[in-house]
Amino acid sequence: MTQTEILPDVPVREFDVDAELDALAKRYSGASGVGMKVLGVLGMPVSGLLKSLPNDVQDGLGSATEVALMQAVKWADGSRGVIKDQPDWVNASITAALGAAGGVGGVTSSLAELPITVTVLLRAIQGVGAQYGFDPSHESVRFDCVRVLAANGPFEEDRGADLAMLEQRAGLAVGGTKWITNVIVPRLAPVLGQKLAAQMVPVIGAAAGAATNYAYTSYYQDIAHVHFGLRQLAVEADVAPQVLVDGMRRRLS
Repeated sequence: MTQTEILPDVPVREFDVDAELDALAKRYSGASGVGMKVLGVLGMPVSGLLKSLPNDVQDGLGSATEVALMQAVKWADGSRGVIKDQPDWVNASITAALGAAGGVGGVTSSLAELPITVTVLLRAIQGVGAQYGFDPSHESVRFDCVRVLAANGPFEEDRGADLAMLEQRAGLAVGGTKWITNVIVPRLAPVLGQKLAAQMVPVIGAAAGAATNYAYTSYYQDIAHVHFGLRQLAVEADVAPQVLVDGMRRRLS
């Protein structure tokens, strides 16, 4: 990490590496807890979510995700000088309200709400990065924030599958728009498809939209805490990132 990635006046502290890894692994393994509870309340299995979407929505999911993500990157970066970072619970409350509004009108309103929700998610992730002393305006940190969105999503129980995301600084070699299109969108599209399907449940669309958005925000903030917590630990405790990820794997096995 270069010095320009670090926000000024961030204090350096002592780390107990094992204790920090224990805490991060616990947060990581529990990240999807809210999402699975939401599915339980809705009575919908994970396997049925994407299949329940109309065919035209399924076919257009990739392009809708790409548009939403490109807009989110632009809007999130542009808003940092205007709107300050919010606590985790505030971000979750904001997206819950957006999800409720999106769920009222079915497919049309849900798709219209998508870019706004992804923007709030990205801003929330940027805020977590700043909490750990990283400057979201720095290019590599911006990539890291977007990369958190490539995690499996809150409706998957296998957290170990996301560890590959933490092992690499992917994107820096690919760069910019091409990286988002080729790396992030294929992973994020089915995750957002699950969200759309859940909030389109007949009759309870608004409640489902609020609940799923709350679950998504809680999940991605947890993953961001793990991601930037590991980065901070690697730098300030002077431990190789791969050693830390291996430590996480042992704790999750």
